Amino acid sequence: MGTFKAIVIDRSEAGQTVERRDFDEADLMEGDVVVRVVYSTLNYKDGLALTGKAPVVRRFPMIPGVDLAGTVEHSAHPEFKPGDSVVLNGWGLGETHLGAYAQKVRVRGDWLIHLPRGLSLFQSMAIGTAGYTAMLSVMAIERHGLRCQKGPAIVTGAAGGVGSVAIALLARAGWHVVASTGRPQEADYLRLLGASEIIERSELAGPARPLGKERWCAGIDTVGSHTLANVLSMTKYGGAIAACGLAGGMALPTSVAPFILRGVSLLGIDSVMTPRALRLEAWSRLARELDLAKLETMTTSIPLDQVMEAGRAIVEGKVRGRIVVEID
Repeated sequence: MGTFKAIVIDRSEAGQTVERRDFDEADLMEGDVVVRVVYSTLNYKDGLALTGKAPVVRRFPMIPGVDLAGTVEHSAHPEFKPGDSVVLNGWGLGETHLGAYAQKVRVRGDWLIHLPRGLSLFQSMAIGTAGYTAMLSVMAIERHGLRCQKGPAIVTGAAGGVGSVAIALLARAGWHVVASTGRPQEADYLRLLGASEIIERSELAGPARPLGKERWCAGIDTVGSHTLANVLSMTKYGGAIAACGLAGGMALPTSVAPFILRGVSLLGIDSVMTPRALRLEAWSRLARELDLAKLETMTTSIPLDQVMEAGRAIVEGKVRGRIVVEID
């Protein structure tokens, strides 16, 4: 047993502290697989954990980081052996289980999947929970029977991680994508990803009418609150919106009108506890369907010691696209 470098969140009467320090391998949590972490990523949830803006972390001390890509060092799980390249998203990593902003983790093998064929470790974390959530949202819309021929799809928080990948996936599937953003300076970036139309976030920011003009038949919302309420009020008859984020707040100030007068459906997306079969399907489709050139366009990378600063930036809405965190 030895030590390794990690970002550690702790809490005292004086408040939350975040520091990069040595962590004792003997203090790793229970699990049947030890993974040498090569890359992680920065999601909005990671930003909330690092800044303490929301109660994401539920035990202390905690190593944050909800995603990892790395190499198996030791395994007592029948599906994995030393040297295997693996990916992990969710399952409480960085919330209740010591997470990925560290050189090593010990986790349950049932939480891991093999690196999808066609992706590198770096690319898997360029996708990360944000991109994986975008694909789960697309799949939910498709299961509802909606395709591009039925009308446009809206993506809110379009310049963020989920929004960026969602635009690329929907555009490749033939959708006319309406991108909602509060950063008009990112218009060229959003068009490069495949957005056909860009609207100001302010159009969806105020209190929603029970029913608005029908504008789209599907959507992926990362914001919640008034934005989601407005999106629902403007959804066409029989349409559906996949809700996967809460950047604007957890409340949903809407009425039943879109649901009982237009048959609109609200599809909840959870990426943390997604069953393994659905998880594998999402990652397989990402490897096949996501334009890797567009993924490269939306991705930057940072070393581990810059993750605290980046966490503040993502919570303040200053991060575009995806950030890969280089761990080792």
